Amino acid sequence: MVDSNDTSRAEGTLLAPKPRRKPRVGLVAGGLGTYWPQFPGLLPQLKESASYVSDRFQAMDADVTDVGFISDEREGALAGEKLRQADCDLVVLFLTTYLTAAMVLPIAQRANAPVLVIDLQPTEKMDHASFGTGEWLAYCGQCPVPEVGNVFRRAGIPFRSVSGWLRQESAWARIEQWINAAHIRAALRDARHGLMGHLYPGMLDVSTDLTLLPTTFGSHVEVLEFDDLRVRVDEVSDAQVRERMQLAREVFTLDESVDEDDFAWGAKVSVGLDRLIDDFDLDSLAYYHRGLGGELHERLGAGMILGASLLTARGVPTTGEYELRTTVAQLATQVIGAGGSFCEIQALNFEDGVVEMGHDGPAHLAVSSREPLLRGLGIYHGKRGWGVSVEFDVTHGPVTLLGLGQDQHGKLSFIASEGAVTPGPVLEIGNTTSRVDFGRDPGEWVDEWSATGIGHHWSLSVGSRIGDYRAAASLLGIDFREV
Repeated sequence: MVDSNDTSRAEGTLLAPKPRRKPRVGLVAGGLGTYWPQFPGLLPQLKESASYVSDRFQAMDADVTDVGFISDEREGALAGEKLRQADCDLVVLFLTTYLTAAMVLPIAQRANAPVLVIDLQPTEKMDHASFGTGEWLAYCGQCPVPEVGNVFRRAGIPFRSVSGWLRQESAWARIEQWINAAHIRAALRDARHGLMGHLYPGMLDVSTDLTLLPTTFGSHVEVLEFDDLRVRVDEVSDAQVRERMQLAREVFTLDESVDEDDFAWGAKVSVGLDRLIDDFDLDSLAYYHRGLGGELHERLGAGMILGASLLTARGVPTTGEYELRTTVAQLATQVIGAGGSFCEIQALNFEDGVVEMGHDGPAHLAVSSREPLLRGLGIYHGKRGWGVSVEFDVTHGPVTLLGLGQDQHGKLSFIASEGAVTPGPVLEIGNTTSRVDFGRDPGEWVDEWSATGIGHHWSLSVGSRIGDYRAAASLLGIDFREV
């Protein structure tokens, strides 16, 4: 997994990443105790495999609770109780040989967490000429997988599994997708989302029932006023403004269009934003204020872009247009090290076969293909106010879009699509703009993407991440749709 605190384009130590807890992963190995007196060498071999698996998990970016090896259903029930107390984001059952479903069902029922079944035989294949029954049984972890899947389905428990051999890196890559998914589940379970201002008038797709995030993920939504920001901005000193401007000069290339007064105002708002985030302990912030005639709240809203981009680079997605669901998607992409910039469709290029997408305003600096540019704008299209904005193209190569859809009956879903950012001409108007090739006619892609229930914003993350986001949707208990 890419380091989720990677902000190299933001000069590393200049932008301290927001600390978050690691996902809590429970681990239990097991096999049928009836075999141990029959084949004395079997249990030591299986425990050696379990030790290797435990070491691999302990080396991952997670807090692992290993409750050991179980041999019957009573030990399974005790393991389930220990894992319930650990409040896991994911429980992993390592089936080392055949065992009965009765041994692992209590774990899945009591742990109160999503469960992943893994079965990793010792090597690629058996040595048929020399193996007896005891040696074969060490390779029999696959045997109970259908049994467990059947019983889980009958018990209404979602079933997930990874089958392979002990040192098969491709199997471990599939397991790591579930650990990445646990990072997302952990972040969304504990997240505190700020919502400041009001809905952009008429953007009905952006409107979100605030009860959905607590009931779906366990997140908290903190409703804020622009006055919460105003008071904190008023307290920012001239010295702090100069310090923030110097930071911005180290992070950005300043275009000659940047007005010094607008730059200073954006820096002052940025310091106030940091205080707001800290005071309310926020993991994300969505905001919008229409304003009128240059009044203070309008100026605050117009001055957000610099500070919002710096916060997003620190792992606190801060997004305009009151886009709560997209900040959730950005948080999901951020915590697995994939960045995630605020994004919408800008235009189609049928000659080059690309969809041009990006957005004005806040951006994730860590995914820029070059040092990001700070450009001065005399007008923000579609919004009141003026000031400085961020401009760049996302790093060329594989990218994955992730957005949150909301259906007729209010259910949330993860919606994703993989493509590749390709070089070519982009607009130079203070926007993040990228040319994304989805390997098909751009118009056909837009039609299929729009039919999923996605809103008109999403997170543009780097890398091929479909597997991670599909796994995360599974752990979160929501639908997943891929285009």
